[in-house]
Amino acid sequence: MSFVRTWAGRLALGLVVLSVSATALHSRPSQAQATPTVQLPDFTDLAERVGPSVVNIRTTERRTSADRPGGLMDPNMEEFFRRFGVPIPSQPDRRGNPRNQEEEPQQRGVGSGFVLSADGFIMTNAHVVDGADEVIVTLTDKREFKARIVGADRRSDVAVVKIEATGLAPVKIGDVNRLKVGEWVMAIGSPFGLDNTVTAGIVSAKQRDTGDLLPLIQTDVAINPGNSGGPLLNLRGEVVGINSQIYSRSGGFMGISFAIPIDEAQRVAEQLRTSGRVIRGRIGVQIGAVTKEVAESIGLGQPRGALVVSVEKDGPADKAGLEAGDIIVKVDNKAVEKSGDLPRLVGGIKPGSKSTLQVFRRGATRDIGVTVAEFEADRPTRRAGGPEQGGPAPVAKAVLGMTVSDLTDAQKRELRIRGGVKVEAVEGAAARAGVREGDVILSMDNTEITDSKQFATVGAKAEKSRAVSVMVRRGEWTNYLVIRPTR
Repeated sequence: MSFVRTWAGRLALGLVVLSVSATALHSRPSQAQATPTVQLPDFTDLAERVGPSVVNIRTTERRTSADRPGGLMDPNMEEFFRRFGVPIPSQPDRRGNPRNQEEEPQQRGVGSGFVLSADGFIMTNAHVVDGADEVIVTLTDKREFKARIVGADRRSDVAVVKIEATGLAPVKIGDVNRLKVGEWVMAIGSPFGLDNTVTAGIVSAKQRDTGDLLPLIQTDVAINPGNSGGPLLNLRGEVVGINSQIYSRSGGFMGISFAIPIDEAQRVAEQLRTSGRVIRGRIGVQIGAVTKEVAESIGLGQPRGALVVSVEKDGPADKAGLEAGDIIVKVDNKAVEKSGDLPRLVGGIKPGSKSTLQVFRRGATRDIGVTVAEFEADRPTRRAGGPEQGGPAPVAKAVLGMTVSDLTDAQKRELRIRGGVKVEAVEGAAARAGVREGDVILSMDNTEITDSKQFATVGAKAEKSRAVSVMVRRGEWTNYLVIRPTR
């Protein structure tokens, strides 16, 4: 009887386990069905719709055979040219006389572009067509046209060319403000001359400063030489940028690409189509970034604004009273969050207009009115001569590791400054901060320096337990350095 009960108990336990297992098996599919699936984008329709609006651009320049290096070509090199279908450059004869001095078209580069209007206006990069004697546009249906360069703007790297054609398929222009980081985007272009190549990725960052006039869109879309000038598209088939640059140590794609925002490019293109050039405002300053430690040391708080490192003589800023070392924090009540914002804000102001700059100078802000001039071309930087010899004897006692001397009136006129002292020797904390012999100290601890006596007085009052900011003039450039006490 005990055996029967034990066997019956085990049988009942087994049935319970099977029931639980069956329930689990039945429940797994429902759980799997409840898990959301990731739907990857399909670019096939997008590529088919936009592909006909993308063009290949080839450029040529005319060169004479005399422009090429002389000498007889090695036979093995001639065979290389023949085997790969490359035209053999004209070579001198055995006596060294040129065989042909006539101008011959030579292929210069390959890029991409996209159709702006049905009547043949095409947008591309300025560096694609810059210096070209001939521009050839090839459509997806293999038709070729010689293009006329309507205008090219190097500062924004935008160009517009025109072909004599009708019935073309223009692209749709998107809204860059709706573009989000992480959003899928697609590029079409001619990398290495391979027409209508499609690549895709995501937006890695927006408003990326690269030292250029415009803030760029950063993506991880594969872009290579030949993609320049092609469109960057969102999933709605709208152009949001022009592929312009890559970050590369090898010349090929390394995962970082940059595109010009289409709204900025459109503004440039409209001016190029209207007048053949772009009109921008300028105030005549060279600027630099404001670092966190400089902002804290001079009482600015957060690092913001554009540091004026040089003021062009007799330029708009000079006439308005701006000085090297000023920090421009607003333009017409528009905040200058970083130095790259200033040229964009000023560039958008109509030349001849009056603008108000909010400037941070020696611990306080002030408004300065300036009349904006027209940007024409980069002016060469005027090299200031070094201070004359035979100045006053240096101060005997070093202040914060700097031994200085007064400047003569002639030296001040040459440097176009009212005061300041010349660094004769440097050591310790000042040397570690980057101060060099020959530098001119214009201010210290938010106090303008007039001579070596005042320099010593201000230096003596500076707290030895905190960082002290000094405004340094070096050649044509002015910057802030922060001297930290020895711990």
